[in-house]
Amino acid sequence: MMRKIYLLVTLLVLVQLDLLAQHPAVLSQRAQADVVEQRLEERIEYLLPELMDRAGVDMWVLISREYNEDPVIRTFLPATWFAARRRTMLVIHKADNQDKVEAIAVARYDVGKAFKKAWDPEVEPDQWKALSKVIEERNPKAIAVNFSDTYGHADGISVTDFELLKSNLSKELNQRIVSGEKLAVGWLETRTPSEMATYRHMQTIANQIIAEGLSEDVITPGVTTTEDVVWWYRERIKERKLDTWFQPTVDLQRSEKSSSSNSKQGKMDVKENVIQPGDLLHIDFGITYLRLNTDTQQLAYVLKQDEMEVPAFLQAGLKVGNRLQDILTSQFVSGRTGNEILKETRAEMAKENIKGSIYSHPLGYHGHASGPTIGMWDNQGDTKGAGDYPLYPNTAYAIELSATVHVEEWGKDVVFQLEEGAYFDGEKVIYFDGRQKEIMAIPRVRAYLKK
Repeated sequence: MMRKIYLLVTLLVLVQLDLLAQHPAVLSQRAQADVVEQRLEERIEYLLPELMDRAGVDMWVLISREYNEDPVIRTFLPATWFAARRRTMLVIHKADNQDKVEAIAVARYDVGKAFKKAWDPEVEPDQWKALSKVIEERNPKAIAVNFSDTYGHADGISVTDFELLKSNLSKELNQRIVSGEKLAVGWLETRTPSEMATYRHMQTIANQIIAEGLSEDVITPGVTTTEDVVWWYRERIKERKLDTWFQPTVDLQRSEKSSSSNSKQGKMDVKENVIQPGDLLHIDFGITYLRLNTDTQQLAYVLKQDEMEVPAFLQAGLKVGNRLQDILTSQFVSGRTGNEILKETRAEMAKENIKGSIYSHPLGYHGHASGPTIGMWDNQGDTKGAGDYPLYPNTAYAIELSATVHVEEWGKDVVFQLEEGAYFDGEKVIYFDGRQKEIMAIPRVRAYLKK
């Protein structure tokens, strides 16, 4: 009797641990706000001075009006602000021989904990004149303003605000205005140690949700459509108190024989994307949490009635994709541009006779973030501008690519699309939460059933 009770308790504990493993923690809204505020202070104090020196500017001016926010200014707003207020003006100044920055808000009140107010409307009713005075008093050598023809993230000042800024500054100060592109990109792309710790946790959450959706818990072969799974993911994201930055996609590939079925049912399944045994499923999925974003693509296979595991020929195709990942990440060298990384990767692909495409991009405050573009799905040559940007340490990337493999068993080429979040520490690429090395089976057949 005691043995049975012991076994029952053990089973319950294991079930509870399994449930905990399936649901990594998501902080409450209040706790998330606290983390965002703490990290913003940390980034301003420790990261920003170095980035301003690297960009060669001693003042950064950010101006936005409510609901027309500069993509960069949004990353400086307090966690409890969802938009700029009226016209928000932030000034960041790094004086000579100083290792800290001065964060100023030309506003009626402080903007968060970091930016202290420097405008009293009762003394000076004109906000632009107040801004001009702040700038003149500090007499900067270079005034960075967010305009750029390469990065939309760094092109956030409106024409109206830019013209008003210039009209309120002296001719001499106007001549010191420079593009804030390098500083803006550096600020957006550089990750702190605490952010990287969170990124691993985020990727674990994302991978868990992906696996849950591509399973028998969600998919009933012959009934469930790919669009059904897409909307299940949208609901699941909300249930987990997370956000997403794009609509998930789920698509499928299947044997040439299956897709060329002459039956009415077969044609309907293809048209409606009804998931059937023998289908190779592909998902593109991302979540937003603590102002950071993930971007992941993985694969699953629906077992046929007589199958207990994913066919070896499909697993072999995934291995080609893994090899392509290795080739790409081996070319990550500090100082190399995105175009150079792409060129070296494609040269090695040609040597190994691997067919495929590279279209990797930075991750961070945005899903398609600032930094070096490493190929594009519709351009496997140089990308002017963003492709010329160099690789810096302490940056994050979506290692995104596809390998095209001819599968004899299916009588067609099969595209293995993969995407995994990763971190470049200056010497090597480290995946946030590992990477997919085996195609997931639907249903997940237990190991003892295979014997």
